Amino acid sequence: MPPSLTSLTDEAAIAFDNIADRAAHLINPTIRLGVTGLSRAGKTVFISSLVHNLLHGGRLPLFEPLRSGRITATALQEQPDDAVPRFQYEDHIRALVEDRIWPDSTRAISELRLTIEYRSASAWSRMLSPGRLSIDIVDYPGEWLLDLPLLGQDYRSFSEATTALAGTGIREELSRPWLELAATIDPDAPADEMTARRLAEAFTDYLRHCKSDERSLSTLPPGRFLMPGDLEGSPALTFAPLPNLPEGRAPKGTLRAMMERRFEAYKSVVVKPFFREHFARLDRQIVLVDALQAINRGPEAVQDLERALAEVLACFRAGSNSFLTSLVRRRIDRVLVAATKADHLHHESHDRLETLTRRLVNRAIRSIDMNGAGIEVMALASVRATREANVKQDGHDLPVIVGTPMAGERIGAETFDGNRKTAVFPGDLPEDPEAYFRSVDQGDASAALPDLSIVRFRPPHLDEKGGITLSVPHIRLDRALQFLLGDRLT
Repeated sequence: MPPSLTSLTDEAAIAFDNIADRAAHLINPTIRLGVTGLSRAGKTVFISSLVHNLLHGGRLPLFEPLRSGRITATALQEQPDDAVPRFQYEDHIRALVEDRIWPDSTRAISELRLTIEYRSASAWSRMLSPGRLSIDIVDYPGEWLLDLPLLGQDYRSFSEATTALAGTGIREELSRPWLELAATIDPDAPADEMTARRLAEAFTDYLRHCKSDERSLSTLPPGRFLMPGDLEGSPALTFAPLPNLPEGRAPKGTLRAMMERRFEAYKSVVVKPFFREHFARLDRQIVLVDALQAINRGPEAVQDLERALAEVLACFRAGSNSFLTSLVRRRIDRVLVAATKADHLHHESHDRLETLTRRLVNRAIRSIDMNGAGIEVMALASVRATREANVKQDGHDLPVIVGTPMAGERIGAETFDGNRKTAVFPGDLPEDPEAYFRSVDQGDASAALPDLSIVRFRPPHLDEKGGITLSVPHIRLDRALQFLLGDRLT
């Protein structure tokens, strides 16, 4: 986060919070892990599976502290922030394991504390004290993260950037009702509440159409317009960008002046508190990405996801920490970007999914100064909903995945009822991901792309053996845990 996006007052408040956190850390060592991702990325599922596997001794062979037997106990604890809603782990895991339905997606910030007791790998450290680490998992929507760049914009620059983006690709069609309405309105006319409301509703409809499954676009600030919560109907959410604004300051009492004031209120009431109270206090971060959804929608959705991830990564105060710098300006020293739902592909395409995801974030990594921060990219499945098999077709073995498609899912003319298992050939990702990054203006960029069958599956059925429920199956959750937490459990 560039320094210009925060004031001296903001920085002082952040420093005070960091000092309080570090003082508590001396008594109870703690790491704050941020979990975010854009819509449909699977944040709730990731946290639920992570906690379930640690509590139930799941199969995590690449998570060294567990593999070596150094973890002696894991338990949920009361969270430290009384004003933050608790992540309802018990409800979410019940939905996954008992009801076999995917839990509701993240709509607001929540928190959960998991405490791990362990034996240090160092004999000297074991002599001093038994190891104990509390992990405060902070779950928040990625759309909120996309709001942080607004702190560096005024209403004019916000309007110019938003209307310019609205004129590109499929957005040009989706934004037409909002822009046609805006073209009929004089921004220097007297402020009128109903006009502001009509503009805000038209703009929100445009964002909603961009986010729909049919389009799967990702760059959609302001984030609270699509998940307003208790701010629904408030003046802070009743504004919209306007094209072709007149030069100079907005005359007092005009619609433009009203829009400017409400845009600034949105930053003050919504964006700054989130940044100061939550985001600026994180130590580690995982960004979950539903790359398959974008791939399934074609190059424009993939390129829009790349744009969104660049804006997300640019927000992080990433880098290594010293004791003194962590008191004043805490940095996120490890960032994991994970493409989820790897179980929707055969393992032969997992490396290609990882390669494409790395390509999505490479430009952002090169353009920002990571200052020594570790960054990793991987493909994973927080909950593995399929298994792999081979079927004979025309005398050849065809690699397929087997699972229970969700009710209403379709393959060709077949519609599934949510109960019957089936084998699906998902297709193969290309070895070279550049096909997805060709300009959509250069003819039919999708002509050379493979035909993929991305089907949503129900969570798997877990058998009970001896009255003990097995841990939730996954793909590479252990690798993610080792990167995010392994060094803090040595």
